[in-house]
Amino acid sequence: MQTIGLLGGMSWESSAEYYRMVNQEVARRLGGFHSAALVMVSVDFAEIEALQAAGQWAAAGDLLAAAARQAHAGGAQVLVLCTNTMHRLAKQVQAAVPIPLLHIVDATAARLRAAGRRTVGLLGTRYTMEQDFYRGRLQNHHDLEVLVPDAGDRARVHEVIYGELVHGIISAASKQEYLRIITALAERGAEAVVLGCTEITLLVGQDDTSVPLYDTTRIHAETAVEHALGPGSA
Repeated sequence: MQTIGLLGGMSWESSAEYYRMVNQEVARRLGGFHSAALVMVSVDFAEIEALQAAGQWAAAGDLLAAAARQAHAGGAQVLVLCTNTMHRLAKQVQAAVPIPLLHIVDATAARLRAAGRRTVGLLGTRYTMEQDFYRGRLQNHHDLEVLVPDAGDRARVHEVIYGELVHGIISAASKQEYLRIITALAERGAEAVVLGCTEITLLVGQDDTSVPLYDTTRIHAETAVEHALGPGSA
């Protein structure tokens, strides 16, 4: 089993889910008393959020690159960046270490294409929904058509993430808003909706809607375990 390096803290609420999911998946595959070999480096999200808001992405990348080097020095053999939005800086993080970084978009796209999905809705922070690093990778690298909510709904999705979910606040009213937005994307032609923020899994799940949902947190965690255990571990 390879040692998985988790770069977390963005937010710690979803990073805790990564830790749980990775260990559960290792136990499911190997049985017995098995758990994952892990190194976790968790950053202070206040520093990251301030740099996001100021548009100082390169400086945020420097922080994450330092965290990646710390994880590698601690024995990590494969790296997982426990956030969708900060994959904007994936190249900068990957350049800092000689171990592979498992890209959350690639892992998610592989599941979508395996299921025959071609047109998908995308929920996430406004950075993820509006900037090209995420949508563009889905479209240009994986030949998927990507739909996002209208401007008002994008603002609401972002507001719930930063105002509630990263603080562990789960609101029934916000859940209903998200479900409304998911339904609207399906009505526009989305065959599935990508939960493109690692906190969204705290609010809505597949049991809440008939629209197929792709939980990027779980997909990323499972992909990390597949990589760490190697072929034939399923």
